[in-house]
Amino acid sequence: MAAVARLILQDFRSYEALDLPVEGQIVALIGENGAGKTNILEALSLFTPGRGLRRTELASMARHGGDGSFAASITLAEDAGRLGIGLGPLDPEGRRPRLARVDGATVGSALAFSDYLRVVWLTPDLDGLFRGAAGDRRRFLDRLVLAIDPSHATRSNALERALRSRNRILEESPNQGQWLDAVEREVAELGVAVAAARAETVARLSAIIAETRDEASPFPYADIALSGEIDALVARLPAVDAEDAYRELLRENRHRDRAAGRSLAGPQASDLEVRHGPKDIPAGQGSTGEQKALLIGLVLAHARLVAAMSGIAPLVLLDEVAAHLDPRRRAALYEALTELGCQVWMTGADAALFGDLPAGAQRFAVTPGRIDPLD
Repeated sequence: MAAVARLILQDFRSYEALDLPVEGQIVALIGENGAGKTNILEALSLFTPGRGLRRTELASMARHGGDGSFAASITLAEDAGRLGIGLGPLDPEGRRPRLARVDGATVGSALAFSDYLRVVWLTPDLDGLFRGAAGDRRRFLDRLVLAIDPSHATRSNALERALRSRNRILEESPNQGQWLDAVEREVAELGVAVAAARAETVARLSAIIAETRDEASPFPYADIALSGEIDALVARLPAVDAEDAYRELLRENRHRDRAAGRSLAGPQASDLEVRHGPKDIPAGQGSTGEQKALLIGLVLAHARLVAAMSGIAPLVLLDEVAAHLDPRRRAALYEALTELGCQVWMTGADAALFGDLPAGAQRFAVTPGRIDPLD
């Protein structure tokens, strides 16, 4: 289990300085809204590729009133590693370097942390996932993929850049066939790689859901599938043939895409379809409580998949989850989290929600700029 034994923050969000030793498998952060609970989860979420659970720029995380730099570091249990990330002081060009370190040595990016730690999370922002836009579900899916395949972010970012280049050429120089051919070749290669990584994750997650599903569980199992033009190509063709087909599709749709101002076909147009398994209905048609329970079940299954594929039981971050559960589901959640074998960090405003946590859990009181043990 990759567990955090110590968290140190300097000038991060609402914390001028924090040194928090941790021993529990389940860690409950309890405090009023605005006290700084989610800031702790966000700091932990930085130790994985991407932009953290709030999806904001690092510069916005520096404490108001500080000098604009910040540092976050964690020490893993059993001397498994010391990881650090942050923004440094201004350099001579007026820029703040992004800093990442492993055991005191500088590394290129948070990608290096993947050898030590994997992180999954669930936040209130995801409560409307099943009724929201397809783009929200794509981002959710890409986060699932990223926890298993840390290189997915690099491919996805490269695809976004290639698509922007194609859009610019179509707008400014639509008759430059050689330029378009070149950039469409890159888009096709990256697009198929991104779609294939998503498809593999969906297939593996579906398999682990099928293996562990319990019809009587308060967290119903989900049936998940990908839908989209590129996803259909990847599902029925070898990668090389899928790239050729996608490239031809891009060529045929140049006029349409130029008129639209964007590329209409590709992984950027895919959707993750989710159904409530026991009821066999689209997830978005379930009640608010059913959708929340379904989402929790998905995250639990994903944590199991991450552990199975990476060999690292992930850090699980759950922001304000218990408040939306009835007592039966809350008790079932704590039991499931204990069986999961991961370290779990939870937040909540009401201490009563965490009164029946299992033995070995830790409770902390969070007030602005401070965290104090309750146990």
